[in-house]
Formats: sequence, C-alpha cells, structure tokens
Amino acid sequence: MTSTMDYTLIRLQVDSGVATLTLDRPEKRNAMSDDMRTEFIHALEQVAADKRIRALVLTGAGKGFCAGGDIAGMERRLNADPGEVAFNGWHRQQRVHHTQMLLHTMPKPVIAAVNGAASGLGADTALACDFVIGSEWASFAWSYIHRGIVPDGGGMYFLPRRVGLSKAKELIFTGRKVEIDEALALGIVDRKTSAERLVADAQAWAAELGKGSGTALALAKTILNQSFELPAQQVFAQGSQAQGICYTSTEHRASVQAFLAKASPAPKE
Repeated sequence: MTSTMDYTLIRLQVDSGVATLTLDRPEKRNAMSDDMRTEFIHALEQVAADKRIRALVLTGAGKGFCAGGDIAGMERRLNADPGEVAFNGWHRQQRVHHTQMLLHTMPKPVIAAVNGAASGLGADTALACDFVIGSEWASFAWSYIHRGIVPDGGGMYFLPRRVGLSKAKELIFTGRKVEIDEALALGIVDRKTSAERLVADAQAWAAELGKGSGTALALAKTILNQSFELPAQQVFAQGSQAQGICYTSTEHRASVQAFLAKASPAPKE
C-alpha cells in the first residue's frame, strides 16, 4: 500500500511500511528554510507516531542532499535589530535542535540516502540518522567555519562518534569537502551505491532493519543512543527495564508461541 502526504517544501511517501521523506527545494539545493523546517518537524512527528511505519529514509530532490541553512535566514539575522539578535538566534537554535533530536530519537530506523552535497546543517542532518548510504555524487562538508560559526545541528556530537575526536576536529576546523570514497573509509558513510539505485537500496535496507519487533527496536535504540555517555551499570539497568517491557509485548508473545509450536513434536497418530 502506497500513500503520499501533502506538503509544499518536502515530500513524504509511505510504501509497505517504509516512509521516504524527500527535501524538495532542488533549486536551492534543499537548503533548510524556516518554512521547510516547520514542515520537516511535522512530518517527523507524523512518522514517529504512525505505528504502520517501521522505518524512514531521508533524501533530497535534485542534485543536492541539503546545502545547510537557507541564506535568506542568515541575511535576516544580519539585518535584525542588534537588541534582538541574541534572542532570535536562541529561538532559532531551539527549533534546529528540536528537529535534529526528532531524527536522532526516532523510535524506528532512519537512513540518510545522500544523493549529492551535504553541507553544514545538511551534513549534520545526515549524521543525525542511524545510517548513511551515499551515491557516487555524495559529499560532506562541515563548512560552518567559512561563515564564522560552529556546527549547530549536532555535528560536534555526531561526527566524533563516527570518525574519532582528532579527525572530527580537522574536518570542522577546515570545513573541507569529503568526497564519497573518503567518507566511506572514515565511517561517515556506511554504504555506497549508484545514484540510480540510491533510494531503492536505502528503502530495501530500511525494510530489512524495520522488520523486527518495533517495541524491542525502539527501546534498544534509545539505550544505544546514550551508551557512550552512561556507565555500564546504568546501561545494564536500562536494559533490564526495557526487557521487562518487551516481555509484555505482543511481538514477544507471538514470536515465542510460534517458536514453541514449531519446536513441539508432532502428535503421534
């Protein structure tokens, strides 16, 4: 079953339990405007709440994945009253962080299918997903330094966890472009495929990742996302609590009953 939700600056399609969310401002290389972010937030909340959706693929229309923040927003910030700049910036950051956390904490697998340049906020957005698959045209750049700012979409959190601290510093301090093969070698990208196969391969991978127990997957992802910051004892404790929930789930009961039925010897005639 295929369904499409109506948006203006993004496209959201659901097919066989896999949602595909496409950033759709190709003439702007899918730069994230305030209006696009509002639609993006709404779509992510919709995907998270819909139990029929088991996984999400995020990609971009046209030649780019996401060029980062929209330049019009930067211009408005420069032209704002000096007394409003700090608070306006703080408010905008709350929206950015809310969006990135919706991706990061999505209770189902999320794959970034990077079809072209992912720059600045675009690179951060890719890494906010669980997995990244890129085409031969994919590239990444934490280019904030060229605008005199720091990565504000989670790059200072996500990037070191993929490439290590010193390499993350190098990429953020220089803002240089990382082409697909280097990105794959560094661990920024998990898989590489052709541009023609990119979305289809991402959707197939998403279907594979999302076919297990939704309850167990959501709980495991929540704990894994915190595992670098928590002591082992707390990870074990959270795992125990999660397992208690899993024991009561419909998926666990059904799978155990199916296993026992298969394992039971056939009755003698």
